[in-house]
Amino acid sequence: MTIPAPYQRFEGEVLPEWIDWNGHMNLAYYVVLFDRATDLLFDELGLGLDYRRKDEKGTFVVETHNLYERELLVGERVRIATQILGSDDKRLYVGHEMFRVRDRERSATQELMFLHIDLKARRVTPFPPERRERVAAWTAAHAGLPRPDWAGRRIGLPGNS
Repeated sequence: MTIPAPYQRFEGEVLPEWIDWNGHMNLAYYVVLFDRATDLLFDELGLGLDYRRKDEKGTFVVETHNLYERELLVGERVRIATQILGSDDKRLYVGHEMFRVRDRERSATQELMFLHIDLKARRVTPFPPERRERVAAWTAAHAGLPRPDWAGRRIGLPGNS
């Protein structure tokens, strides 16, 4: 199995209904696009909708951080590059970068921390062995990528802790 590193299979377009009063894409729709990229990744990892339906297990996001760098206008196409930043028996740490297709400029980044959940019990549970092996293989394949300088940032004002 060849594991793409980074994972770059998602492309999308800024829709007219996503434009806010400032004439650019509203912040909520960056999250929508990132979420669609996550769905594709999770299908590859065996953690997608079929897994939820068949095994009644899935993931919940417990923390996220978004950085908006460049505005996106109606009709612009974007590509999302995804890197698995880490994982363990119960967690998956993912980073996304959104790029405008026309000039390859980065528009936004997103970090997410997922917990693996037993959806019947509504509790955190370890990945089953076959899923853990797949997540670990993808994590190892992405470990050789440069660590993004935006990963792990904190929000705040200078001089405030």
